[in-house]
Amino acid sequence: MPSASSDVSDSGRPVPSSLWRDGDFRSLWLGQTASQLGEHATLLVLPLFAVLTLGAGAGQLGVLRAVGQAPVLLLSLFVGAWVDGWRTRTVMVLTDAGRTLALGAAASAGLLGRLGLPALLVVAFAVGALSVFFDVAYQTSLVRLVKRDQLVRGNSALEGSRSAAQIGGPALGGALVSLLSAPIAAATSALFFALSFLSIRRIRRIESIPERSERPPRLGRRIHEGLRFVVGDTSLRTVCLASAAFQFSFAAMMTVYLLFLPRELHLSGTAVGLCLAATGPGALLGSVLAARLPSRFGHGAVLVSAAVLGDGAFLCVPALHGSSAVTVLALLAVGFVFGTGGQLVTVTVMAVRQAVTPDGMQGRAAATITFVGMGLTPLGSLLGGFLAEEWGLRTSLLVTAAGMMLSPVLMALSPLARLGRVLPALAGRTADPRSP
Repeated sequence: MPSASSDVSDSGRPVPSSLWRDGDFRSLWLGQTASQLGEHATLLVLPLFAVLTLGAGAGQLGVLRAVGQAPVLLLSLFVGAWVDGWRTRTVMVLTDAGRTLALGAAASAGLLGRLGLPALLVVAFAVGALSVFFDVAYQTSLVRLVKRDQLVRGNSALEGSRSAAQIGGPALGGALVSLLSAPIAAATSALFFALSFLSIRRIRRIESIPERSERPPRLGRRIHEGLRFVVGDTSLRTVCLASAAFQFSFAAMMTVYLLFLPRELHLSGTAVGLCLAATGPGALLGSVLAARLPSRFGHGAVLVSAAVLGDGAFLCVPALHGSSAVTVLALLAVGFVFGTGGQLVTVTVMAVRQAVTPDGMQGRAAATITFVGMGLTPLGSLLGGFLAEEWGLRTSLLVTAAGMMLSPVLMALSPLARLGRVLPALAGRTADPRSP
């Protein structure tokens, strides 16, 4: 067995050879798991409350989802530039506290019978904005806590916890909304964010962050440097385009899907939660496979094949009818396959991005990819609501699911598909994107 402190981090402090012997990594893992549980529960609680309790139509649901996703478009680039100069622990702790308060207020308003659609829009935007800060910070924190040769294992562990959250979050949120009430479901999500707050506060290692000059560059310049770095790297540029195509179509598809399950297939809130939770076990398998398959078959081959398999699974859903056990089992299978393929893509892409990005650019690179990849999701959600009203749920679901297949096509036609078993090296680049 390797010694518990045989390696040294960039900050000069001992880092256990085994990630699980590292108390700071365990705190990050537990906090991220709790945070993802709260986030995935919230993503289902708010739409189900709007549909099942407030009787929201397709257009209103599209607006609700778009408002929750809008912070990605509005804030990602600024957050990335800002996080690069701050300790990620501080950012994550503050955002967890904010999400706890926002959902706690929503739960209180709901118990008093005052949680209407306007309040849901405010809560969705607040939670979405704070989640942008948390997600960029946690992706950056791993690079500062572990060695580069531990990134794949660290990402696999963190994405595995996200998979567990995908299992428990939607199932718990759907069950609580169906059996109890939306306010109690919101309160449960707030408790998960509070647990994340307490766990991440226990991280004690001093992060190694880029030193600030006497006259640090302006925010606009830092954002421009991040954009130029991502655009100038072939692999990252392709990731942006493929992610944008997927996220836009997926946002439209999910808006239709959340209406299709209860209204077309007549599934209960609990059944809807279980169907969405099926992506969790698949994602857990995807996390395990992501630690092995790229080094055996090549990163590019895994990316393209996993995207085709996962995204193509939803093309089967429009053929389903009724709420029989066969229908539910088919939906569970679709979710499982989608989760497996999606997680393989996520972990592999994250490892590629972290491997080719200098430490001082990690936050900006992550935020730039998030901005480009997910910036169109509000428009996708609005499009999904519009299509559902104009074309009907079944036709709209087929069209939006087919749109998701553009992502693997873009990857297959790019140099990203030719990435081999070993990730490209940093090639001497520093945190300054102008360096050779």
